[in-house]
Amino acid sequence: MSNIAIYPGSFDPFTNGHLDIVFKASKLFDKVHVVIGVNANKKRSYDSEEMCRAIEKTLAQNNIHNCVVYAHDGLVAEYTKEHNIGYMIRGLRNNLDYNYEENIAEVNKLINPALEYVYFRADNVAVSSSMVMELHSYRKDISKFVPEPILELMNR
Repeated sequence: MSNIAIYPGSFDPFTNGHLDIVFKASKLFDKVHVVIGVNANKKRSYDSEEMCRAIEKTLAQNNIHNCVVYAHDGLVAEYTKEHNIGYMIRGLRNNLDYNYEENIAEVNKLINPALEYVYFRADNVAVSSSMVMELHSYRKDISKFVPEPILELMNR
């Protein structure tokens, strides 16, 4: 199995919590694919290609050089098979996140049985993309919740 991981999400927007998980994963894996996936239950607020570029800029500014960023509109488990990815990275804020992730893991393991899951404990458990979006909609300062390139994208 390869020492390559994937960290998928809607990243709409990518937060400092997401950045923290990428940073942790980048220390353990040779390469990490940060993949913006399509979630049929969510309408994107920010263009996925623009978010990819903002995430790439964020990673470069934080000296994280073993990560690549892509947008993908298919099944994540199939992406892992196509790119020889052995590990799925997920961040957990609480037991609700764990239960949710375990249900998705079961489905992904049906598609790619070799895929292993690695959970990282989130340090900023209150930070979520939804919370950031709500604060932003009320024109509150969100600069402490998102990296500067993401803030620039959101304020366009």
